[in-house]
Formats: sequence, C-alpha cells, structure tokens
Amino acid sequence: MSPSPAAADSVFLAAARGEAVSHTPVWYMRQAGRSLPEYLKVREGIGMLESCMDPDLVVEITMQPVRRYGVDAAIFFSDIVLPLKAVGVDLDIKPGVGPVVAEPVRTLADVERIPDLTPEHVTFITQAVQGLVGELGATPLIGFAGAPFTVASYLVEGGPSKDHAKTKAMMLGAPDVWDALMRKIAQIASAYLKVQVDAGASAVQLFDSWAGALTPQDYTEHVMPHSSRVLAEAGELGVPRIHFGVGTTNLLTLMGEAGADVVGIDWRTPLERGIELVGDRAVQGNLDPTLVFAPTDVMTARAAQVIEAGRSAKGHIFNLGHGVIPSTNPDQLKKLTDFVHSYPLG
Repeated sequence: MSPSPAAADSVFLAAARGEAVSHTPVWYMRQAGRSLPEYLKVREGIGMLESCMDPDLVVEITMQPVRRYGVDAAIFFSDIVLPLKAVGVDLDIKPGVGPVVAEPVRTLADVERIPDLTPEHVTFITQAVQGLVGELGATPLIGFAGAPFTVASYLVEGGPSKDHAKTKAMMLGAPDVWDALMRKIAQIASAYLKVQVDAGASAVQLFDSWAGALTPQDYTEHVMPHSSRVLAEAGELGVPRIHFGVGTTNLLTLMGEAGADVVGIDWRTPLERGIELVGDRAVQGNLDPTLVFAPTDVMTARAAQVIEAGRSAKGHIFNLGHGVIPSTNPDQLKKLTDFVHSYPLG
C-alpha cells in the first residue's frame, strides 16, 4: 500500500502542503489515550508496550479520539521506544516514570549489539496501520518515530533525565560512540516510518522531545545530520513530514532546515515568532495544554489568537503546544475542536 488515497484531499494534508483550506485543521498530540475514559477502560491491566504490540487494541485506541472529537487527523497509538523493544533492547515503560532501559549504552560494543530494524520486527505495526486506514476512510493517519537525540538519551541515561548529562558527556567526550549510536537510531527510525507509510500512513511526525536541552552548535554538529537523514528518507516516501521538539525556540530554524515540511512549535514560543523562525514552511501548534483547564471562553479566546497568528504561515495545523495532559476533560477538547472548525478563515 501507499498513503491512503481516500485521505489525499484532507484539509490536514492540504495545510501541511501549504495549500488553501476551508477551515484550520486540528489534531492533538497524545490525543490517543491519556485522558479518555474509554482508553483507560480498554488499557486496564495491560502494559503500555504490550498495548502497542496488539494491532486490534492499537486500532481501537487510535480511533477513539477521532470518534469523540472529529479531529482532522489520527495519530498512530504507539511509543517512541517501541522500535527498540521490537529489535530486542531490554526496556520497559514504568507507570509514572517512563521508559527504563535495563543495560544503558556506554560503548561501541553496546551500540553494535542493537540490531537494525526490518519490517519483520514490526509485523504488528503493518497490521495495525492497515486496519486503521480501512476504518479511518478520508481521515489521514499520522505515523511517527522518536528522533535520534531523544531516543539516544533514553538509551544512554537508562531512563528519563532532566539534565541529559550522560548523553551530552558521550556526545562531546566519546564522539565515535555517539555517532555510531545516532546512525543506528536513525536507521531504526527511518525503517519504522517506512513501515507505517508503506502500510498506509499519510504523514509522519518526528518527535525530538528533548532537543530543547541542546545549544544550536551542539544540535548542528551532533544531532541535525542524523535527524536530517531520517527526514530525507521519509521525504522520499512522498508524505508531509512534521518535526516537533519541546522548548526548542533556539532551534526552530535549524529544525526546519533539517528537512521538515511542517515545524511543530511548543507553547513557550509565540506562534507569530515561530513562523518567522521556520522560514517558508507550514507550522503546527500551539495552544498551551493547560488552557483546557480554563473557562471555555478563555480557552477559545486564546485559540482564536493562535488561529489568527497562523494566518501568516505558509500553512497552519492547530494543535496544543505539547501533548494532552492526562487530567484533561475530554468535553473541553471537543469544545475546542468545534471552535477551531467553526472559526471563519474568510
């Protein structure tokens, strides 16, 4: 298969390509799960990675927010460390902690022990995406992968980190090990995205969640070449590429230049400033995720500001400035979605 023909004319894909749209498209990072009661019910007693490897469960969870909110795109339910698990890295996602790696990467030998990813490692992904494309019809599916720096940080630190000290120590102090690790993760990410697009995903997003920890110099020298490789290979698949990081105001221009068609902008950067920084590219974002806890009229007033700012971009996809917070009231997200859809662009 190739990207879903039924979704080809979607408003989401049009905005990603910088084409005229009838309304601002909207979807939410982490919309599949987290705050939805129906998600919590189907996930009861099932571990995160186990859930991600069950095609029927992935289809159901990915569809839940599309049914409830009527968003313009679905985001594939998975986790950025899943491909590592699939190739045999000993890791687990611990509730309240995040990904934990049993034997952190320290040496070249550690890197060499990690196999390249092939489609045979993730047949359940192909199955889930094909099932989803059939159910979604004209709604596009966004595939995704973790960017090399963010995934490397989990492998080197052994889990989540606030300062990424061990990661940066390897990057600057053992550049040969770092380069080998980044090349390995770039291969895994590229292959993982290709599996999703080959099965029918219509767009991809590369999540560099922790890139905001980097200086522009370190990003340019030690990270950008590897993200660029992933994005270049995704570009050959003929789908729009979204590139997103958290706290990346100082890197937005570079993240666009790495090969993005759409640059995701977190809520810390005013959208109009982000648009200036990314050049001739579409943008995604960027309502503060906590605004769904404000009174509805406050939330929608801020959403209107975001939509107005987005008019000056090549294309604008409305989203939160990061993922849906678990305690979010789904009814507020429904009101937000309806507001964005009804907001006049003429």
